[in-house]
Amino acid sequence: MSFNARFGRLGDFLEMIRFSHTIFALPFALLAGVMAWTAPTIHQPIEFSWIHFAGILVAMIGARSAAMAFNRLVDRKFDAGNARTRNRHLPSGKLSIGSVIAFTVVSVLVFLAGTAMFLPNYLPLAMSIPVLIVLLGYSYSKRFTSFSHFWLGAALALAPICVWVAIRGPEVIAEPLDLIPAIILGLAVLFW
Repeated sequence: MSFNARFGRLGDFLEMIRFSHTIFALPFALLAGVMAWTAPTIHQPIEFSWIHFAGILVAMIGARSAAMAFNRLVDRKFDAGNARTRNRHLPSGKLSIGSVIAFTVVSVLVFLAGTAMFLPNYLPLAMSIPVLIVLLGYSYSKRFTSFSHFWLGAALALAPICVWVAIRGPEVIAEPLDLIPAIILGLAVLFW
């Protein structure tokens, strides 16, 4: 059964962003979370937090939804001219440009809410705009570089690094070597 059959109009948005694929983006972020909670630290141990777990899920869903919807907006004219993609939601008229813009804005707000769930750690919220620039920038990278897949890989690689920083807190600035496990995981995502 399609998302549309289950969720009506919301189903069109979920199909547009391929929401079912969101689950493929989560394992590396969740692995970084487990690593951040369990890795030794020179400071006090970091305890598991359901709020932070929820923050990871909310931020990941918001970020991916915003990036996919924005990509559909940016590529709608190209999609309309391509036989393989002309039946997508925007070129076919199933969804309006205004509704997809609104969905993108709401998704960005969901992402920001997810980053705010880590307060008083201010780093996730402070870095949310640069992260969004990288995520949304991928949609334009396809127009000026043949390395756009590396841009996409870098955008995906941000997930484990950002989760690590969100859980470990501002101490990672004082101890940059603490970031090494997250960077290794991020590089694995980049080259995957």
